[in-house]
Amino acid sequence: MATTREENKVIEETRKMFHMPELAVVPTCIRVPVLRAHSEAITLELDKSLSPEEARAIFARAPGVKLVDDAAANHFPMPLEASGDLDIHVGRIRRDLSNPNGLVLFVAGDQLLKGAAWNAVQIAEALGKPKAVAAE
Repeated sequence: MATTREENKVIEETRKMFHMPELAVVPTCIRVPVLRAHSEAITLELDKSLSPEEARAIFARAPGVKLVDDAAANHFPMPLEASGDLDIHVGRIRRDLSNPNGLVLFVAGDQLLKGAAWNAVQIAEALGKPKAVAAE
């Protein structure tokens, strides 16, 4: 399979983030004329079924994520709206019709603000917070 350097970076970084060196990742990276934000269409294959509603609830609680998923108004993540925002915009969440354990979504984020350095700061902050202890 012929991949570009950018696609290879996505494969390597995704596998590294999840500590899964054999994770199947098939990105398509292209350049489009937007000023700042990167966008990705993502298809997830999960171990078990997760409804779009459950996924929305998870994303709505996730730090650093802004849920932008209003099908009635046809409003989903857009690079223009993600520009200047530290959060990653996530939306257009729906079932993958080709896989019962799959979800499809679209994300947009300002690559000048949300990149490796800011991710490192957020990870360090999360590691420094005390963990909640479950009641027994």
